[in-house]
Amino acid sequence: MTDDPLYIALISVHGLLRGQQLELGRDADTGGQTLYVVELARALAARPDVARVDLFTRLVDDPAVSPDYAVPIEDLGAGARIVRVPAGPAGYLPKEQLWDHLDALADNMLAFLREQDLLPKLLHSHYADAGYVGARLTAQLGVPLVHTGHSLGRVKRQRLLASGVKQELIDTRYTMDRRINAEEEVLAAAALVITSTTQEIEEQYGLYDHYQPERMSVIPPGTDLERFHPPTGAEQQSAIGRELERFLSEPRKPMILALSRPDERKNIATLIEAYGASDELQRAANLVIVAGNRDDIRELDAGAQQVLTDVLILIDLYDLYGRVAYPKHHGADDVPLLYQLTAASHGVFVNPALTEPFGLTLIEAAASGLPIVATEDGGPIDIVKHCRNGILIDPLDTQDITKALLKVLSDRSRWREFARNGIAGVREHYSWEAHAESYMAAVAPLLARVAPPPRHPMTRRPMLYHDRAIFTDLDQNLLGDPDSLADFIRIIRENRKCTSFGIATGRRLDSALAIMRRYGIPRPDVLITGLGTEIYYAPQLTQDHAWSRYIDYLWHPRRVRDTLADLPGIERQPRTEQSRFKVSFYIDPNRAPGLDEIGSLLHQADLHINLNLSFGQFLDVVPARASKGLALHYVVDQWGIPLEHCLAAGGSGADEDMMRGNTLAVVVANRHHEELSQLTDTQGIYFAEAPYAAGILEAIEHYRFFDACQVPRAPD
Repeated sequence: MTDDPLYIALISVHGLLRGQQLELGRDADTGGQTLYVVELARALAARPDVARVDLFTRLVDDPAVSPDYAVPIEDLGAGARIVRVPAGPAGYLPKEQLWDHLDALADNMLAFLREQDLLPKLLHSHYADAGYVGARLTAQLGVPLVHTGHSLGRVKRQRLLASGVKQELIDTRYTMDRRINAEEEVLAAAALVITSTTQEIEEQYGLYDHYQPERMSVIPPGTDLERFHPPTGAEQQSAIGRELERFLSEPRKPMILALSRPDERKNIATLIEAYGASDELQRAANLVIVAGNRDDIRELDAGAQQVLTDVLILIDLYDLYGRVAYPKHHGADDVPLLYQLTAASHGVFVNPALTEPFGLTLIEAAASGLPIVATEDGGPIDIVKHCRNGILIDPLDTQDITKALLKVLSDRSRWREFARNGIAGVREHYSWEAHAESYMAAVAPLLARVAPPPRHPMTRRPMLYHDRAIFTDLDQNLLGDPDSLADFIRIIRENRKCTSFGIATGRRLDSALAIMRRYGIPRPDVLITGLGTEIYYAPQLTQDHAWSRYIDYLWHPRRVRDTLADLPGIERQPRTEQSRFKVSFYIDPNRAPGLDEIGSLLHQADLHINLNLSFGQFLDVVPARASKGLALHYVVDQWGIPLEHCLAAGGSGADEDMMRGNTLAVVVANRHHEELSQLTDTQGIYFAEAPYAAGILEAIEHYRFFDACQVPRAPD
């Protein structure tokens, strides 16, 4: 590792993040992950070997939420900050609606980092959406990516199906296909995956094509032992204690506490069914359900509405009035008090979630001297093993839940043993200091290999750097309409003093030059060939060898050819269409496996690649760090041109990532519709009515692209 100051950038896109009074349980996106990332930032920044930790999230400017979330930078103290970056609409959005805005967030985060006096040596993404952002930034910055999934799409899909939720509803409500694809992509890009449990590695990540256990490390999170501690007696006079008493006929009975978001996966309904069906359990204890905050259930999102409606229906069905408390509101400061009140009553904390990657509430309860009953999935397995403070249950078996709760509640000697073990176990295994120490030991080998991002030596004088740039595909955009091509060439020549011109094509260099000569297309300032695998600069077509070295990372073309050699409906293209960084095939979609299956085969062979399907018949495999979009970002970053001043024009699937994010973009009318159909609702993409070069000219007029064009002044 170098002696330069260590700057770590954490990324957590969804949820409402702030340094104080986190709104845990406000909705499905403000769960334990939000607390984890804030405390991780503080714990890492407190170390003497860490200079700075920035936690990047999405800026939210919405009258429906606190103005705290619209503050661009929030100081967390001791070298840690929350940095809020705009992406998409200003308002608060659930994570399922963020996917189309993640490219813009990556672009804006990169722009922020480029303006700092220090670049991060490590990126750490949290959850699938941040992983999507992190995978793009690791390719652009050349620094290692660490990832923590917190929960996994394939696991949640399995559990929801097992609980009776229909496949169609799962995919619609949770955007599951897009999430799983992002998880596969980040597993391919990450140098290290940090999990909370061994079971998470073996049974959850094992469901993924890019399962690489040698790149995974178990580092359980910590908890704040100053906040979470056994009862002192003061909790009895608390406002939240009085609020619970309002619901209960016998408030001095032991309490069964369930604390979670109102989310279908938290399985609250099954817990109420177990309680409602057992007279013995009702005699032994009251049930306390703390499921987020609400004013009017009708104003919540559909998932939370359904969960809370089911709660009320079940309470009424089993006539549990006076035995169940279900407060509408609680604050962050009430959470420790709820554990302490339950511990003081000799009650039990229960987590019946369908799947639980870790379960921060379980170690908070344990630190508070409260025995636990928890799902036999993920984190609870390790927590109970380390702390010996509770019982694991099948979350779908109401009798198993009832039996475990009664076992804890009915035996005071066992209850005291569980309480003592939990307090001691959390101190030994789940402190933030221990977590930060293990974290730095795990990332040390990655930091030792950090190299500066590639930079190609610029040969042009600064006075020739341009204010903006146009990048276009060759075949789909410039060929096909000679008249509009002539107009386009004239417009480019008239504006060459302020505009760089780039072509990004799937063709090899020799093929691209031949077709450009045939059609009279002037040599561009930059020519990106082979689907982003090669970059050449004017005037002498100087190749960017730094880019070539960079994309060579984990690239094994022979293994790509061997893996796909015997698949039906796939045939290698002629040698003239192949290159060092591109393996090209013809594909017959009626005979060949689907693109997802082909990608799975390549991932299972531990190959780090990008797949490109064009016009339904050409399949190209290139390195994971190569694409037209990544090459475009690299070039304009070298030139210092803002992405907002770049117009990207495309017409096939290979052009898609050029057009996502902060670039201005146009899809010409002669596009391949199926491949670009998912871009129709994406902000900042103009769908032209005219085909070929006429469509680009239409977009130039639409964006008034040259109106504000300025020629940068030469230095004095």
